Amino acid sequence: MPDAPQLDLSADVVDVTAQLVDMESVSRDEALIADAVEQSLSSLAHLEVVRDGNTVVARTDLGRAERVVVAGHLDTVPVNANLPSRLDGDHLHGLGSCDMKGGVAVGLLLAASLPSPSRDVTYLFYECEEIEAEHNGLGRLARTRPDLLAADFAILMEPSSAVVEAGCQGTMRVDVIVRGERAHSARSWMGVNAIHGAAPVLDRLVGYQPRQPVIDALTYREGLNAVSIRGGVAGNVLPDECRVSVNYRFAPDRGVDEALAHVQTVFDGFEIELRDSAPGALPGLERPAAAAFVAVVGGQPRPKFGWTDVSQFSQLGVPAVNFGPGDPSLAHTQAERVPLADLRHCEERLRAWLTPTPSP
Repeated sequence: MPDAPQLDLSADVVDVTAQLVDMESVSRDEALIADAVEQSLSSLAHLEVVRDGNTVVARTDLGRAERVVVAGHLDTVPVNANLPSRLDGDHLHGLGSCDMKGGVAVGLLLAASLPSPSRDVTYLFYECEEIEAEHNGLGRLARTRPDLLAADFAILMEPSSAVVEAGCQGTMRVDVIVRGERAHSARSWMGVNAIHGAAPVLDRLVGYQPRQPVIDALTYREGLNAVSIRGGVAGNVLPDECRVSVNYRFAPDRGVDEALAHVQTVFDGFEIELRDSAPGALPGLERPAAAAFVAVVGGQPRPKFGWTDVSQFSQLGVPAVNFGPGDPSLAHTQAERVPLADLRHCEERLRAWLTPTPSP
């Protein structure tokens, strides 16, 4: 077993981000980076550190009136000729720089340098966010140690261009199934072509008008889209089944059951098979901790159009927002990078929010 690399948390946020990026940590292979995070935090007397698999939790326990979670995942998608990190002008390039080792760096520096924050803080650095939900370290803690996630408010350091993105949309994937009857393609009149029968499904998608509900003054944009079509038996056989895989991104005012009922209505007359789903999360900006955070961070909050782990906090009754450095559109790309200004802004704003106000 190789020794864990050492993290220097006396460095600035750009250098710490580069250190983390240079620790390869593709999903299911986060042991070394988790070791480094655990070692760097375990020596700090003001933190209680708990290791669960390759997930590390570090908490203050000062008896403050509020507790907040600052969370980030340690894993990345597979390497794509984008390691090691490199500085280029105003950006740090490299796998995970945006999604989301920049956010992890911010969290680690706050954990190390704020022994007496204004709110009790649970710092959470977890594994396997980028793959199947069954492996997600945050989800595992929610099932087995929900006490470690108890809080009044949570900040997920997902890339959001250093602006608060509130809540998240739910996601659902269904197969719309069209049945046919096999026949030799030379005698096609003797069968029913299931692929041809999928045309009305696509017509309904083309004509679909998605909702744009306003929730807590934030406008969410839903979407219903075909993401794949599967069908075919052989080059000379009419197919007897065609499946149109449809992804529904729904606003957080709808639960999973309501979302499924809506999809069934859209495709009335067709067979529907639910493949997977995850609920969204309401913004929760009216909560005191959330309102205080937005006031300190500044800027105009935006809705989160994708799904993130704020949903898991929402299921635990903890309102959460996304706030992290980097442009989310660069996540998972070979050209992944994070602006140095975003790293410094996120650290400075979170530090201001967590630093006690001096007594008069």
